[in-house]
Amino acid sequence: MTLFALRSNRVASAILSSLIGFCGLAATAAAQTFEAQTIDPAVEIGYGLAVGDVNGDGKPDILLADKSHFAWYENPTWKKHIMVKRLTLRDNVCIAAADIDGDGRVEVAVGGQWNPGETNDKAQSGSVHYLVRPADPTQPWQAVQLFHDPTVHRMRWVRTDAGDWRLVVLPLHGIGNVKNAGENRVNVRSYTPPAPDRIADPAAWTHVVIDHSLHAAHNFDDLDGDILVGGVQGILRKPVMDTDPDENAFVITPETSEPPTVGVGELRFGRGFIAAIEPMHGNEVVVYEKPDGAAKWRRTTLTDAMNQAHALAVGDLMGTGRDQVVAGWRNPDAAGKVGIRLYHRASDTATTWQAVIVDDNAMACEDLKLVDLDADGRLDIVAAGRATMNLVIYWNRK
Repeated sequence: MTLFALRSNRVASAILSSLIGFCGLAATAAAQTFEAQTIDPAVEIGYGLAVGDVNGDGKPDILLADKSHFAWYENPTWKKHIMVKRLTLRDNVCIAAADIDGDGRVEVAVGGQWNPGETNDKAQSGSVHYLVRPADPTQPWQAVQLFHDPTVHRMRWVRTDAGDWRLVVLPLHGIGNVKNAGENRVNVRSYTPPAPDRIADPAAWTHVVIDHSLHAAHNFDDLDGDILVGGVQGILRKPVMDTDPDENAFVITPETSEPPTVGVGELRFGRGFIAAIEPMHGNEVVVYEKPDGAAKWRRTTLTDAMNQAHALAVGDLMGTGRDQVVAGWRNPDAAGKVGIRLYHRASDTATTWQAVIVDDNAMACEDLKLVDLDADGRLDIVAAGRATMNLVIYWNRK
């Protein structure tokens, strides 16, 4: 995760003075307009984002894993509340939020002690904590330390097909891994939370490795109880309840895709396709589709011009009934810019995708999420910037 010096064009105002509006380049695309609002101009790094209702008022809030603290921003004032400070010696790296007990308020898990170069000593690399909610969620939360592997990198709550929940945690490397190779591969680990009255007891949590196929892995997604994991060898998919770690769950590899996959950093489920950033911290945004009867997945490149692409989301922001792809990158490209782009196409079977600019050099994007923050029926974009040190809402004003 290389930091670079970028300070120009940083978003400084609470609301940009003008709308960031762009017409889709395809003839069938309607005008798409976003309005940028900076809700925190002093982010340290902005490693990871989550969204969910923290205080139970029915509005989705924004949660951030920053370098030395975890925080939530209260909808609609966006007042910042610190949950935990300096949880581990090294940087925080990930956060997961979901209402797993049905009370209308999210449960939160976090990961820290980011030390990707140390793949053996888990005391010096990685952490997993469950955060116990206080009576007043604006006050500090209690951190409960759980078992972890080294190089913890991503986590999310996954709802099983039976309706209960698992916390799935993904390290970057296998134990003892050196340069994406080694005897041990990445332990994709699933945690089962205990009953609410024992949630603060680490001994009450159970966990199991559900896959160890990948030499290195960067991120994952979930859908209907399945997880989709991307790594240097390709993409695997399996039910979160499938606890056979030796099962061959690969769906996309260089042998099963055309052109061949080059290794995956970010990836997301889309309606009828899988979106990915390739390779890890790469320059390409691609989609995979497998038409009926096809022997291989068709790999379509949307762009190969990003530098350190690191954020990806899929959803229907344009109201077309089809999913679009939103991607952000964090290092200056050939034009010296960072930013966010939205990619769309005219039909479910079209192979040509068009680009819409969401952010033009004000967001060195580390992570982004899609969520309808103002209940207007349109998905908005929330993004955290690394070198630009900002947390921004891009309001969908289509």
